[in-house]
Amino acid sequence: METEIIHSDEPVTLLGAAEPVAPALARALELAPRLVAADGGANVALAAGLMPEAVIGDLDSLGDAARAALPPDRILEVPEQISTDFEKCLTRIAAPLVIGVGFTGGRLDHLLAALAVLTRYPARRCLLLGPDEIVFLAPPRIAIELPRGTRVSLFPLAEVRGRSLGLRWPIDGLVLAPDGRLGTSNEALGPVEFTADRPSLLAILPASALRAAVAALAGSERWP
Repeated sequence: METEIIHSDEPVTLLGAAEPVAPALARALELAPRLVAADGGANVALAAGLMPEAVIGDLDSLGDAARAALPPDRILEVPEQISTDFEKCLTRIAAPLVIGVGFTGGRLDHLLAALAVLTRYPARRCLLLGPDEIVFLAPPRIAIELPRGTRVSLFPLAEVRGRSLGLRWPIDGLVLAPDGRLGTSNEALGPVEFTADRPSLLAILPASALRAAVAALAGSERWP
């Protein structure tokens, strides 16, 4: 495990630079007021008048103006190219939850890499917030207060089994797998509960469910 440099008792917002983030960033900071930037996310933060408490990454996207504006002790260069900047950050933040903004748009390979990182570090609660959707790794069990009719997509990144309550199409008895049965475009009948037998199931919800998902993750069991 990498050395943690950010220790927080409250959720942390992690800012990337993959898409226009202003509305999503404001929503994230309401729930996770401490701000950390992943490499070029510092450019976005400073342009919005925000000073991140740390900038972590290989720094190949950090602009000269941003570098000059940042206190040197807030910049952590991790020069290796094996991991992504998102992974470099997530493994160095110890917090109840990380809300990632600016990681779901832009290049498809970057998005897929971020989703893979969620499954690689299942004990670290992280929710990615985009303009229209949120995505997080399903914990062993979670209960979310959702309005009837809310779209709930459960996407497996490996073979996984679970049970559910409150979904129009229950997942009980199903084997979900990326090369088999998927769980996309399900629907909440009201409050939803579901389980996963391994850390390989992504939950994708409308961005309007952000507060409900954050509250549900805070009360859920962590993966070991």
